[in-house]
Amino acid sequence: MNVSSWQDSPVPTLAEIRETRERLGALVRETPTWEWRGGRAERVFGKETQILLKLELFQYAGSFKPRGALTNMIHAGEHALRNGVTTVSAGNHAMATSYAAAALGTYAKVVMPESANPTRIARCREFGAEVVLVKDVHLAFETSKRIEAEEKRFFVHPFDGPHTALGTATLGLELCTQIEGLDAVVIPIGGGGLCAGVSAAVKLMNPQCKVFGVEPVGADSMHRSFSSGAPESIEKVETIADSLGAPYAGTYSYKLCAEYVDDLVLVDDPALCRAMAILFADMKLAVEPAGAAATAALFGPLRERLRGKRVALIICGTNIDPESFTRYVTQGFEGLASQDG
Repeated sequence: MNVSSWQDSPVPTLAEIRETRERLGALVRETPTWEWRGGRAERVFGKETQILLKLELFQYAGSFKPRGALTNMIHAGEHALRNGVTTVSAGNHAMATSYAAAALGTYAKVVMPESANPTRIARCREFGAEVVLVKDVHLAFETSKRIEAEEKRFFVHPFDGPHTALGTATLGLELCTQIEGLDAVVIPIGGGGLCAGVSAAVKLMNPQCKVFGVEPVGADSMHRSFSSGAPESIEKVETIADSLGAPYAGTYSYKLCAEYVDDLVLVDDPALCRAMAILFADMKLAVEPAGAAATAALFGPLRERLRGKRVALIICGTNIDPESFTRYVTQGFEGLASQDG
């Protein structure tokens, strides 16, 4: 499907989301949910607030991304995949596409910015993908589109399109099947693909549930899009949450977010570090900054709005090297000590 026509595509139905989950089968894990009890969460919110984590960091390739990548490739069919696939990503989607290509019997050539985490680059190669490194994410998109045209590979969009949303909607389907009666769901936003699909599924299954999207201060394309009423781009990504550093909001993703998301909030890098530290201390979870975004939102701008509610947080990924994790978590604990002091 041509990208320019995505804006006019219909929103997913619950039947389509369920059918998509069946087609994905064992290629994706049904990730668990876990109730957060005790620790800082209980000290901050008390026992009347119920916090539930959707642990998508346990998904294949370490993030939610295989859901969208596989759905796009399955819908494309074997003929479209005969020359392999290509994509552009700073890490999580590149790994997911590499995993999906191997799982479906084809091969991937992924384009990544030179600044991409070396651990993520290595993981792509472990899945059998060829990695092309370029200067920045904008050039990465240009390079991937050239590879698509010259090598006739299928382009797996990193965050936009109806099939991407159908894939991520399966996460929302799982969540609302596993946990009934949610008052709110908090979802990280990069280009919008995760939030688009999950919010659609949540609202279809539980219309009364509030949906909040959270972006880093240094990558706020969806905030800009909501303000202008159309998909917007940003000139530069400036956040440690590089998995949320999409250069623009997707047209279809924006459409679904505008339809189903009740409100957006922003978190800064220090808040992300503190959230990483809290998740590590309380829940023994080692997440990347993007994976801590929903937690940062709950402990920050959403603290009073969601106090006393039954809230689900999407813990979306864990792809980070030990050195970076140690540095960010150390900064987070220092920040928490300063707050407590």
